[in-house]
Amino acid sequence: MAVVVRIGVVGAGNMGADHARTLARFVSGAEVVLLADPDRQRAEAAAAAAGCTAVDDPLALVAAPEVEAVVIASPDATHPALVRACVEAGKPVLCEKPLSPTLTESVALINDLGARTSLVSIGFMRRFDPGYTDLRAAIASGSLGATLATHSSGRGVSAGPGSTAESSITQSAVHEIDIVPWLLGAPVEEVSWHAPRRSSSGDFADPQLILLRTADGALSTVETFLNARYGYDVRCEVLGEHGTVSLRQPTRTEVDSDLSRGFPYPPDWRPRFADAYRLELQAWVDYLGGADRGPLATAYDGMVASAVADAVIASMRSDGARVRVEVPQTGGGAA
Repeated sequence: MAVVVRIGVVGAGNMGADHARTLARFVSGAEVVLLADPDRQRAEAAAAAAGCTAVDDPLALVAAPEVEAVVIASPDATHPALVRACVEAGKPVLCEKPLSPTLTESVALINDLGARTSLVSIGFMRRFDPGYTDLRAAIASGSLGATLATHSSGRGVSAGPGSTAESSITQSAVHEIDIVPWLLGAPVEEVSWHAPRRSSSGDFADPQLILLRTADGALSTVETFLNARYGYDVRCEVLGEHGTVSLRQPTRTEVDSDLSRGFPYPPDWRPRFADAYRLELQAWVDYLGGADRGPLATAYDGMVASAVADAVIASMRSDGARVRVEVPQTGGGAA
């Protein structure tokens, strides 16, 4: 008989509710048994959709004996304490990025947990997106020759409440900050930040252009545009010595009408990366059952992404100066 992992989900917002439904409906070997959110009404609605019980205390969920593993999809500031509680309870945890809102706090957490950070995975789901995995395979095949450059962009309909130039980096561009070195197999060593004149649709620098120089000598551009208006749109192109390979927008239909051809854009990230989230959650559950970790991001990976984001913010505050990435030494290693 197959082993089933009993999972608790912390957070009943868009991401937590989606994770709970995906685990309950589409991930084999998983059973959602508890969902927690301080907003009890929201928790009960999300729990009903996942067929589980709701509570309003996340720490009570972590301590519950029926919960064997935890998915954290609560506000960023709550992540360190919840991750710590899960690890101290000996329960594996998949935490949505970031591990912590600050690099300093991430380093302290990893140092405190030491070897036990092996219980922690970070939700960089693009590593599971079929388009990105195809890009990585094309690079690894060597058919394009050495990689010279990559061009990435992440565009949204509108920025969320309270968004800033800094949060655009730490909450949005951080996905590219993780995926570029993962694609190339080389860490980011140097960054610089640039922006055009301020758009009339926002009150902070948007779009932003970030340059990443990786250890293999490739130069990558990352464009983040939260107020692009037309739809949620993620692109990536890799330039090699002998050719290029590009990410394609996944669509199921095209419409021919009024002398034009087109396809719709999703309103946010969830439809675009639904497959990636499902594959990530399945890989995590399989890992808990003894399978290889595969591309699941570690706590150390989360800290490295925060270190690169910190360097980008330092460049932004220094008029686009080139900034070397300094990854702190930790007692938790790269587990």
